[in-house]
Amino acid sequence: MASTSDIRNGLCIKFNHDIYKIIEFLHVKPGKGPAFVRTKLKSLTTGKVLDNTFSAGHKIDDVRVETHKFQFLYAEGDNYNFMHVETYEQISLSKDILDAPDLLKEGENVMVIWNTETDAPLSVDMPASVILEVTYAEPGVKGNTATNATKPAKVETGASVNVPLFINEGDKIKIDTASGQYMERVKE
Repeated sequence: MASTSDIRNGLCIKFNHDIYKIIEFLHVKPGKGPAFVRTKLKSLTTGKVLDNTFSAGHKIDDVRVETHKFQFLYAEGDNYNFMHVETYEQISLSKDILDAPDLLKEGENVMVIWNTETDAPLSVDMPASVILEVTYAEPGVKGNTATNATKPAKVETGASVNVPLFINEGDKIKIDTASGQYMERVKE
Protein backbone atom coordinates (compact mmCIF):
# COMPACT_ATOMS: atom_id res chain seq x y z
CA MET A 1 0.00 0.00 0.00
CA ALA A 2 1.17 3.47 -0.85
CA SER A 3 -0.19 6.88 0.09
CA THR A 4 -0.82 10.07 -1.87
CA SER A 5 2.72 11.28 -1.10
CA ASP A 6 4.04 8.43 -3.30
CA ILE A 7 2.06 9.56 -6.37
CA ARG A 8 4.24 10.27 -9.41
CA ASN A 9 3.85 10.19 -13.19
CA GLY A 10 3.84 6.65 -14.56
CA LEU A 11 2.76 5.01 -11.28
CA CYS A 12 0.31 2.15 -11.89
CA ILE A 13 -2.48 1.73 -9.31
CA LYS A 14 -5.57 -0.41 -8.75
CA PHE A 15 -8.63 1.83 -8.68
CA ASN A 16 -12.33 1.03 -9.26
CA HIS A 17 -11.61 -2.65 -10.08
CA ASP A 18 -9.21 -1.68 -12.90
CA ILE A 19 -5.53 -0.83 -13.36
CA TYR A 20 -4.75 2.84 -14.05
CA LYS A 21 -1.56 4.70 -14.88
CA ILE A 22 -1.09 8.21 -13.49
CA ILE A 23 -0.52 10.62 -16.40
CA GLU A 24 -0.61 13.93 -14.47
CA PHE A 25 -0.86 14.91 -10.83
CA LEU A 26 -0.91 18.08 -8.77
CA HIS A 27 -0.58 18.38 -4.98
CA VAL A 28 -2.93 21.17 -3.82
CA LYS A 29 -2.74 22.81 -0.38
CA PRO A 30 -5.59 25.32 -0.17
CA GLY A 31 -5.50 28.12 2.40
CA LYS A 32 -8.56 26.69 4.07
CA GLY A 33 -9.32 22.97 4.36
CA PRO A 34 -7.26 19.81 3.97
CA ALA A 35 -4.70 19.17 1.22
CA PHE A 36 -5.54 16.92 -1.73
CA VAL A 37 -4.00 15.48 -4.88
CA ARG A 38 -5.67 16.08 -8.25
CA THR A 39 -4.79 13.32 -10.75
CA LYS A 40 -5.44 12.34 -14.34
CA LEU A 41 -5.63 8.53 -14.66
CA LYS A 42 -5.53 6.42 -17.82
CA SER A 43 -7.05 2.95 -17.78
CA LEU A 44 -4.57 0.35 -19.05
CA THR A 45 -7.38 -1.98 -20.16
CA THR A 46 -9.76 0.40 -21.94
CA GLY A 47 -7.56 3.45 -22.60
CA LYS A 48 -10.12 5.84 -21.07
CA VAL A 49 -8.79 8.88 -19.21
CA LEU A 50 -10.50 10.16 -16.07
CA ASP A 51 -9.86 12.86 -13.52
CA ASN A 52 -9.86 11.94 -9.83
CA THR A 53 -9.08 13.73 -6.59
CA PHE A 54 -7.51 11.91 -3.63
CA SER A 55 -7.53 13.48 -0.16
CA ALA A 56 -4.11 13.83 1.49
CA GLY A 57 -2.96 10.64 3.21
CA HIS A 58 -5.42 8.47 1.24
CA LYS A 59 -4.10 4.91 0.84
CA ILE A 60 -3.71 3.75 -2.77
CA ASP A 61 -3.10 0.21 -3.98
CA ASP A 62 -0.08 0.29 -6.28
CA VAL A 63 0.69 -2.40 -8.85
CA ARG A 64 4.23 -3.76 -9.19
CA VAL A 65 5.34 -3.38 -12.80
CA GLU A 66 8.52 -3.90 -14.81
CA THR A 67 9.53 -2.24 -18.05
CA HIS A 68 11.28 -4.08 -20.86
CA LYS A 69 12.70 -2.77 -24.12
CA PHE A 70 11.07 -4.21 -27.24
CA GLN A 71 11.57 -3.56 -30.94
CA PHE A 72 8.55 -3.20 -33.23
CA LEU A 73 8.71 -5.80 -36.02
CA TYR A 74 5.49 -5.61 -38.06
CA ALA A 75 1.73 -5.13 -37.89
CA GLU A 76 -0.67 -7.93 -38.80
CA GLY A 77 -4.26 -6.70 -38.86
CA ASP A 78 -5.04 -5.33 -35.39
CA ASN A 79 -2.07 -7.13 -33.80
CA TYR A 80 1.38 -5.58 -33.51
CA ASN A 81 4.40 -7.87 -33.17
CA PHE A 82 7.36 -6.95 -30.98
CA MET A 83 10.69 -8.61 -30.13
CA HIS A 84 12.48 -8.35 -26.76
CA VAL A 85 15.87 -6.77 -27.52
CA GLU A 86 17.81 -9.02 -25.10
CA THR A 87 16.05 -12.41 -25.19
CA TYR A 88 14.69 -12.16 -28.79
CA GLU A 89 11.33 -13.44 -27.49
CA GLN A 90 8.46 -12.30 -29.72
CA ILE A 91 5.07 -11.12 -28.49
CA SER A 92 1.92 -9.96 -30.24
CA LEU A 93 -0.06 -7.09 -28.73
CA SER A 94 -3.47 -5.67 -29.57
CA LYS A 95 -3.76 -2.26 -31.24
CA ASP A 96 -5.73 -0.80 -28.29
CA ILE A 97 -2.79 -1.24 -25.88
CA LEU A 98 -0.73 1.23 -27.97
CA ASP A 99 -1.04 5.01 -27.53
CA ALA A 100 -0.15 6.03 -31.10
CA PRO A 101 0.00 2.91 -33.32
CA ASP A 102 -0.19 4.96 -36.53
CA LEU A 103 3.18 6.62 -35.69
CA LEU A 104 5.01 3.33 -35.08
CA LYS A 105 7.69 2.56 -37.69
CA GLU A 106 9.25 -0.88 -38.17
CA GLY A 107 12.46 -1.18 -36.15
CA GLU A 108 11.35 1.45 -33.57
CA ASN A 109 12.22 0.68 -29.93
CA VAL A 110 9.46 0.99 -27.30
CA MET A 111 9.15 0.22 -23.59
CA VAL A 112 6.51 -2.38 -22.66
CA ILE A 113 5.12 -2.22 -19.10
CA TRP A 114 4.49 -5.69 -17.59
CA ASN A 115 2.32 -6.52 -14.58
CA THR A 116 4.58 -8.76 -12.45
CA GLU A 117 1.62 -10.37 -10.61
CA THR A 118 -0.13 -11.68 -13.73
CA ASP A 119 2.93 -11.61 -16.04
CA ALA A 120 0.89 -9.82 -18.71
CA PRO A 121 1.69 -6.68 -20.73
CA LEU A 122 -0.23 -3.59 -19.55
CA SER A 123 0.81 -0.80 -21.91
CA VAL A 124 3.40 0.34 -24.42
CA ASP A 125 5.36 3.56 -23.88
CA MET A 126 6.31 5.18 -27.17
CA PRO A 127 9.41 7.36 -27.45
CA ALA A 128 8.69 11.06 -26.81
CA SER A 129 9.06 11.84 -30.52
CA VAL A 130 9.58 9.98 -33.80
CA ILE A 131 11.22 11.05 -37.06
CA LEU A 132 9.22 10.08 -40.14
CA GLU A 133 9.49 10.87 -43.85
CA VAL A 134 6.68 12.75 -45.61
CA THR A 135 5.32 10.62 -48.47
CA TYR A 136 2.59 12.99 -49.68
CA ALA A 137 2.04 16.72 -49.18
CA GLU A 138 0.17 19.17 -51.37
CA PRO A 139 2.27 22.15 -52.47
CA GLY A 140 1.80 25.26 -50.32
CA VAL A 141 0.19 28.25 -52.03
CA LYS A 142 2.21 31.45 -51.75
CA GLY A 143 0.30 34.19 -49.94
CA ASN A 144 -1.63 31.80 -47.67
CA THR A 145 0.64 32.50 -44.72
CA ALA A 146 -1.49 34.86 -42.65
CA THR A 147 -0.86 33.14 -39.31
CA ASN A 148 0.44 29.63 -38.71
CA ALA A 149 -1.06 28.16 -41.88
CA THR A 150 -0.87 24.36 -42.04
CA LYS A 151 -1.69 21.64 -44.53
CA PRO A 152 -2.28 17.89 -44.12
CA ALA A 153 0.62 15.59 -45.00
CA LYS A 154 0.92 11.79 -45.04
CA VAL A 155 3.97 10.18 -43.47
CA GLU A 156 5.59 6.80 -44.23
CA THR A 157 3.51 4.94 -41.61
CA GLY A 158 0.25 6.11 -43.19
CA ALA A 159 -0.62 8.66 -40.49
CA SER A 160 -1.87 12.12 -41.42
CA VAL A 161 -0.23 15.11 -39.70
CA ASN A 162 -0.81 18.86 -40.07
CA VAL A 163 2.45 20.53 -41.10
CA PRO A 164 3.55 24.07 -42.05
CA LEU A 165 3.30 25.07 -45.72
CA PHE A 166 7.08 24.82 -46.36
CA ILE A 167 7.15 21.02 -45.80
CA ASN A 168 7.42 19.01 -49.04
CA GLU A 169 7.44 15.32 -50.01
CA GLY A 170 10.67 13.61 -49.01
CA ASP A 171 11.29 15.88 -45.98
CA LYS A 172 11.86 14.20 -42.64
CA ILE A 173 9.82 15.64 -39.78
CA LYS A 174 9.82 15.13 -36.01
CA ILE A 175 6.40 14.30 -34.53
CA ASP A 176 5.37 14.40 -30.86
CA THR A 177 3.92 10.94 -30.08
CA ALA A 178 1.77 12.16 -27.17
CA SER A 179 -0.21 14.70 -29.22
CA GLY A 180 0.53 13.52 -32.78
CA GLN A 181 1.56 17.04 -33.77
CA TYR A 182 4.41 18.30 -35.96
CA MET A 183 7.43 19.56 -33.98
CA GLU A 184 10.15 20.44 -36.50
CA ARG A 185 11.80 19.57 -39.80
CA VAL A 186 14.88 17.37 -39.46
CA LYS A 187 17.96 17.91 -41.63
CA GLU A 188 20.08 14.81 -42.19
